[in-house]
Formats: sequence, C-alpha cells, structure tokens
Amino acid sequence: MTKLELQKTANEVRKSIVTAVHSAKSGHPGGSLSAADVFTYLYFEELNIDPKDPKKADRDRFVLSKGHTAPGLYAALAERGFFPKEDLTTLRHIGSHLQGHPCMQHTPGLDMSSGSLGQGISAAVGMALSAKTFGENYRVYTLLGDGELQEGQVWEAAMFASAKKLDNLCVIVDNNNLQIDGTIEEVNSPYPIPEKFEAFGFHTISVDGHDFDQLKAAFDEAKTVKGQPTVIIMKTVKGKGVSFMENNASWHGTAPNDEQYAAAMAELEKAGEALCQK
Repeated sequence: MTKLELQKTANEVRKSIVTAVHSAKSGHPGGSLSAADVFTYLYFEELNIDPKDPKKADRDRFVLSKGHTAPGLYAALAERGFFPKEDLTTLRHIGSHLQGHPCMQHTPGLDMSSGSLGQGISAAVGMALSAKTFGENYRVYTLLGDGELQEGQVWEAAMFASAKKLDNLCVIVDNNNLQIDGTIEEVNSPYPIPEKFEAFGFHTISVDGHDFDQLKAAFDEAKTVKGQPTVIIMKTVKGKGVSFMENNASWHGTAPNDEQYAAAMAELEKAGEALCQK
C-alpha cells in the first residue's frame, strides 16, 4: 500500500472503532483510536497473514496485550477481510464473536486471548521462544499500553526475552500518556521508557505513531536486529482523529452517545474526503 492508501484505510478503521463502541454503548475508544495507525500498518503491510487461511502455520503472530482496545483490532481485522464489517456493530452483544476483550476461540485472525494487563507480552514471548526452539521463521508482535508498563509481569517477560535473545520478537508500546485515572506520570510513571527497555536488553526505536513513514522505517529496522528483541515506542494521541476525544482521559472507556457519535463520524468523514482529494 502507498502512504495515502494506508492513511485512508486507517481513517476507515477509526470510523469502525467509533461505530462499534457506539453500537455496544460501552468499550474503549481512546486507546483504540491512538493505535489505529499501527493496527493498519501491521495488518496491511507488516504481518505475514492470509484472511483466507487465518491459521496457516508460518503466519506471523500478533498479541494485543492491551486487550481492552479490542475495538481497534477488530476494526483492522474486518477491514482486512477476516470477517464482515457488519459484525462490528455486534461488539459486546450476547452471542457475538466480538467481545470486550479478544477471544481466540471465536474470532478469526486472533492468535491469543487477552485481557489482564501484562499477560499478553508474556504469551508473545512464549510464542517467540517456540519459534526459535522449533526452527520456525515467523515473527511475533505484541502491542502494550504505556500504563500497562506499570505491571511487573511486563518486565519479567522483557527480562526473559532478552536472556533468550528473541530477535524474532517485536514489542510495540502505545505511548499516549493517558490511562483511565489520568496521565501515566500522575498514576505511576514508567518514564523513561526507552532507557528502561535498553536496561532490559532491548533494541529500542522511538517514533511518531501516526506517521506511516516512521512506522515503516521502524518495522524494517526491527527485522534487521539480531541477538536481541526490539521495542518500538510510539508517541501517540489518545483519541486520535476525533477532536473532542483527543488527549482526554475520560474517553479511555466511555462510549459516545448518539449526538457525539454523529459529530465524531462527521469529523472522520471530512478527514476521509480530504484524503481523497490528495
């Protein structure tokens, strides 16, 4: 995909996020929107995957460690063709395969169920170790929130990944600086993030998480690293793409009402029209 095509796709992913959370009347739009660009890049450029064969043996694996941002993952999966986009309006409904946190038994394209913060990266480390142990060539990716770095399990997994030289593991941190109770500094600061990962033996890359050129360069660089895992630390804006949600902690886990939904979709439609004129 070209950069413009990725931008257009990311805008569609954002529209699907807002639509799904509005339909559910609950969910987590803020962190889903901040990660919409990396979800788009992963599923349309980076990952070796096939929607027609979601369990193919040599596929790359992705684990959403910050599982509450499932609306963003589901939106990308639907856009990529793993299931119909119409399913997104069933988010969190009884009987739907799209629950509030990812469930690998029911949703096509998922490699791991996740929910409790800190656990997803551990699962990803296990997958990367398995690939090394059995001589498989697939890569493993996992997305964490910056507030999630307050979990001790994250650093146990990081220490293990470095000790085992898992250069097939790429950790991504969505550094939007907000969590449910406010800024991450106010709650329990994990800063400085790059230096912490470096101390745990990671190759670190810092990027603007909304710039597709920087994302491409980062993921390309990660594939060249040997003998150690990589972390890509993305500076992002919580609620990116919907002006009244941006940098506002109250949208961490709040669904828009009908009026807010209409306003958000109007903004995103306008953004999409502007991209079509480029």
